[in-house]
Amino acid sequence: MQKQGIDHTIVVFGSARIVEFDDAMKALKKIEKELEDSPHSEKLLTALKKAESMVRKSIYYDEARSFGQLVGKSGKNPEDCHVTLMTGGGPGIMEAANRGALDVGAKSIGLNIDLAHEQFPNPYITPDLCFQFRYFAMRKLHFMQRARALVVFPGGFGTMDELFEILTLIQTLKSPSIPVVLVGKEYWERAVNFEFLKEEDVIEANDLNMITYADNAQEAWDAIIQWHKENKTPLF
Repeated sequence: MQKQGIDHTIVVFGSARIVEFDDAMKALKKIEKELEDSPHSEKLLTALKKAESMVRKSIYYDEARSFGQLVGKSGKNPEDCHVTLMTGGGPGIMEAANRGALDVGAKSIGLNIDLAHEQFPNPYITPDLCFQFRYFAMRKLHFMQRARALVVFPGGFGTMDELFEILTLIQTLKSPSIPVVLVGKEYWERAVNFEFLKEEDVIEANDLNMITYADNAQEAWDAIIQWHKENKTPLF
């Protein structure tokens, strides 16, 4: 990363299971076809609900790809790596963000980790910036080392693990404050009731100021630029 001139990173997290619209629709149509022969199959009906949910969430793949394009276009030229996109390196949202950077000719980073399933380096990471980790702790360190923003798309345990770790580091002053943008307000308000935590006095009211919501890539990027402008820590 030093050789590439990477000073700052914009880190993107999100589900490894979210796919682009065309793939989600193919999976849905396949199940619908199978249901024609077995309309009362509980297994297929359950699979149908999951497939319909993935079609709805495919919009986040598109937004993550658009966000990768915005970060990729932010430099003076495609070789300008002063601010570079970084993801967890796997499929789903991570793939989409790396893909977006590649769309505009920019480099991007993938911090992959060896897991029992799901986690294989996606093909859109810049090869020289594709790293493989064995331990989560070392991977987390490198996520934070150069991070100037965290953008979190809908996801599960892994996504929430990274989100809450970084919120905790900022809350306890172990890491400098950076903008933390949650994309998909409706999803996140259902997934985590931050207001309830405040009402129960297990977090302070001003802890909520660490979080900004956005509903699309442009809003997320604008929120990052505005945060750094207000805090007099310009990205460029």
